[in-house]
Amino acid sequence: MAVSAAPWIASQLRQLLVQPGHALLLQGPSGLGQYELALGLARGWLCEQPTADGGCAACPSCHAIAVRTHADLCLLMPETGMLELGWPLGEKAQQEIDDKKRKPSREIRVEALRDAVEFSQRTSARGRGKVVVVYPAERMNAIAANALLKTLEEPAGDTRFVLASDAAHQLLPTIRSRCIGHTMAWPDEAQALSWLAAEGLAAADAAVLLRAAGGRPDDAMRAARAGREARQWSQLPRALARGDVQALAGLSPAEAVNALQKVCHDLLAAATGARPRFFAPSELPAPPPVAELSAWWRELISAARTAEHPFNPGLMLEALVSRARTALHLPGRHP
Repeated sequence: MAVSAAPWIASQLRQLLVQPGHALLLQGPSGLGQYELALGLARGWLCEQPTADGGCAACPSCHAIAVRTHADLCLLMPETGMLELGWPLGEKAQQEIDDKKRKPSREIRVEALRDAVEFSQRTSARGRGKVVVVYPAERMNAIAANALLKTLEEPAGDTRFVLASDAAHQLLPTIRSRCIGHTMAWPDEAQALSWLAAEGLAAADAAVLLRAAGGRPDDAMRAARAGREARQWSQLPRALARGDVQALAGLSPAEAVNALQKVCHDLLAAATGARPRFFAPSELPAPPPVAELSAWWRELISAARTAEHPFNPGLMLEALVSRARTALHLPGRHP
């Protein structure tokens, strides 16, 4: 997503580009553009012809960021995220993965953190200072976070840090206390739908995917780019009630658990007279008793703990759908 394409990101970017201090913490739920805003700040600070709106997009510095080769920008991310977003890994890490000695890490490794500390102590290559972006910052384990503390407290004079997080409460208090916090703005529905339409989504699909994402436009756009169909989402609750395993086709176990939690949440809302958040009321079957839904919710929380590393993804998805069918049967009938 281009930073300038989302008006709620552009307005925050203008505000934060002039924010004093050497360390910012961008915090808020996922899907609000933390990564895009962090990268926009780095682009603006390192740009050779910066404007009030950020980088010029034309100078050599902006080009270097665009092609992922800027000598004064350090990205600290899980290796899985680096690969997904097209950032190169270190030579050693890439070789280990290529040789199948290990899989890409889902955490920010302490070795990468130590490289970032060394990077912060070097002289700026282009004379515009240096920037370290950490995202998602909560993916630092305790050892990596402690390795960052001293540098974060006393960085080299021309180094700025941008920590971006979807779960800032998981960060060490000592990390949070060394940063100036910024809570991400949440766009209203009309603004989000307008942006999604400008990105090429049909109005009806945009409305469904935005609802599926809980009103988070970045997550809605990511789902659209991953090929998720609005129609499939709208039909999900009733498909689960029929026990249709294809209802979760294309989803990883972790994504499937997340989808089921949204179904369960909205049925609990409907059962207690509240407004559903992720589905239109007409898309939901009649809610089962609250006690049954509460039991299902507790089981989904347990399933989420192992969803990233299931023993057998196919069997796990079948078990999830079977349990969903049991929970979603019509009141008074057996599944």
